[in-house]
Amino acid sequence: MASRRNRTIDMSAPYLRRVWLDPSDITDRAAYPFCLPFLRDDFELNFDRPITIIAGENGTGKSTLLEGIAVLAGYDEAGGGKGHRPVDHSNALEVMGGELSEALRASWLPKITNGWFFRAETFFSVARYLDAVGSDADFLSHSHGEGFMRFFQERCQRQGIFIFDEPESALSPARQMEFLKLMRRMEDSTICQIVMATHSPMLMAYPGARLLRLSKYGLEPVTVEQTDHYKVMREFCADPVGFVEAVIDEWTPRRREDDRF
Repeated sequence: MASRRNRTIDMSAPYLRRVWLDPSDITDRAAYPFCLPFLRDDFELNFDRPITIIAGENGTGKSTLLEGIAVLAGYDEAGGGKGHRPVDHSNALEVMGGELSEALRASWLPKITNGWFFRAETFFSVARYLDAVGSDADFLSHSHGEGFMRFFQERCQRQGIFIFDEPESALSPARQMEFLKLMRRMEDSTICQIVMATHSPMLMAYPGARLLRLSKYGLEPVTVEQTDHYKVMREFCADPVGFVEAVIDEWTPRRREDDRF
């Protein structure tokens, strides 16, 4: 008989409805991660759809935010599902976003403890762990992108909240299209909530998702056409050679000046 914790809940996603920052639990505003610009004022994020996608430049705090939400959901900040800790933190030098969870509060309807936190940079540590405990997918015997897709197909179609941090990292455009189809299956199941950070305009364009841009000013709703990622790719596709030449030329004069010394 399944335990109450793992039973299927007869409600549709989204399950996590809101996260917000509780200033009373911040001891040092100047310390990471609370020094991040988007956390300077009151922070709140509402989830009104099964799929929420966050875009933004490197360094704005996307991964930190996802790590904090993942810990609230019961996952390890380095990736995995509830009860998994395949990554050794004992010698870690990087300060991760799990500390953010200490000052985050969450509203659930209802609380879901199943799902997965996928981080591209720790995928192989997670895959080694899963292969060691007897997963049938054998993720490590495939190419990077194929391993990602097999992982997604095996782990990401059950009831739960699934947090993806840059899932496109090892996916070709064709594989990204396969991932979009997987997202549609997850959405159609009505039992999967997705919170995703991505640099891929293709994934940002998922129909009906709530797309947010994270910047130093906080989170704001945008269309894919309003993101810098889309604008850059549009310029590239309009004139690939000219675009690349212009980018290189921006650096070339500086290189020549440096060569004189």
